[in-house]
Amino acid sequence: MMPGRRNVLLVVLAAARIVAGLDAALAASQTLEKIRSSGTLTLGYREASIPFSYLGANQQPVGMSLDLCAAIAERVRTDLNLPALKVAYVAVNASNRIPLIQNGTVDIECGSTTNTPERQKQVAFSIATFVSQPRWLTTPTSGITDLRDLREHTVVITQGSLNMVLAQKRNAAEGLGLTILQGRDHAESLLMLRTGRAAAWYEDEVLLAGARATAPDPSALVFLPAAAQTDDEYGLMLRRDDPEFKALVDGTLRAEMASGAFKTLYDKWFLNPIPPKRLNLDLPMSEALQVRIREPSRAQTR
Repeated sequence: MMPGRRNVLLVVLAAARIVAGLDAALAASQTLEKIRSSGTLTLGYREASIPFSYLGANQQPVGMSLDLCAAIAERVRTDLNLPALKVAYVAVNASNRIPLIQNGTVDIECGSTTNTPERQKQVAFSIATFVSQPRWLTTPTSGITDLRDLREHTVVITQGSLNMVLAQKRNAAEGLGLTILQGRDHAESLLMLRTGRAAAWYEDEVLLAGARATAPDPSALVFLPAAAQTDDEYGLMLRRDDPEFKALVDGTLRAEMASGAFKTLYDKWFLNPIPPKRLNLDLPMSEALQVRIREPSRAQTR
């Protein structure tokens, strides 16, 4: 055989091996096979988790997590060779987001869910997409200026929030005597705080900042001083035991981080006016998140 033809044959064989390897990986993924069969990628979104996932203009889901999921959808469209891939959206909340991932109703939850060892027993997470810490939000008229002032008060925590456990532990350890109510979602928790049904609301700082920005009276809501630092890493939520799909998701996010596209998205949602009311969270990227961008990794345990 002539050298030229032999080289061409080697290239063809190498390409065939790559395609075969990709096909094998795709076939091994339950999620990707479901998407291939249905022609649809289903994304879960939150209705009030600003700026990650919420209802914007015309009640359409928007947010930074949804922008990241849009990049993943493009990767799926290319890898599966599905130019007509449809992207469907399903509203989820703190109570049903994990079951809807587990039963296959939702392929990726594009929200603001904290990655924890307990949740990893039920679902999988992408590499970290955000880092936050819990804080208390209150009102200047409450007279509460630090944690000690919360003693014997009624407070609110959104149903399903990981911060419920943290608040209960601190309440017991320090004998605060808190009465803890649960809001159905972040919007209801904010309403309970604004109307005086609760003296303070405990949630991740960034979610509180988003909720405060949407309130009719943002200046009437203030943060208590930060307590001990606790880094909470958010990730996109996926089904467990599907390493091929997780590799696709993580690979897309790593590419976004390496190219600078991730920072551009961050600036878009945290340092500029966002829809629908053109509010600005004015929350610069933390050093903790910058570290995760330089060295993407799985969430750390507390």
